[in-house]
Amino acid sequence: MLIADGVGNRLREERERLGLSQEEFGVRVGVSRGTQKKYELGTGSSSMDLKYLSALEAIGVDATYIVTASHTLAAGLTGEEASLLEQYRAIPDQDQRALRRFLKAMFDDAV
Repeated sequence: MLIADGVGNRLREERERLGLSQEEFGVRVGVSRGTQKKYELGTGSSSMDLKYLSALEAIGVDATYIVTASHTLAAGLTGEEASLLEQYRAIPDQDQRALRRFLKAMFDDAV
C-alpha cells in the first residue's frame, strides 16, 4: 500500500471531526498524546503499526483514507447512505450508542 503525503493532516482532520483532543484521541487508539502529535505532524507516520490502524477503524476512522488519501468505506454506498454515515460519525458517542440501540430494536422487530 502506497503511503500518500498528508497522513498527518488527514489524521488531524479526522480527530477534529470526532471532536477529540490529541490526548483523548490517543487514549482511544492506544498511543500517547506525544505519539499522536508526531503522527499529525507527519514525523511519526512511518512508525504507525497495524494495531494503531485497526484502532482507528474501531473508532470510526477510515484507515485506508488516512494512509492513501482514498476513501474505501463509501464504496458501494448510495449518496443517502454515505450522508447518513457522515452524520452518524459527527454526533457524540452517547448519541451513536442510542441510535445503535434504536436500530437494533427496529431490526429485531422486523425479523
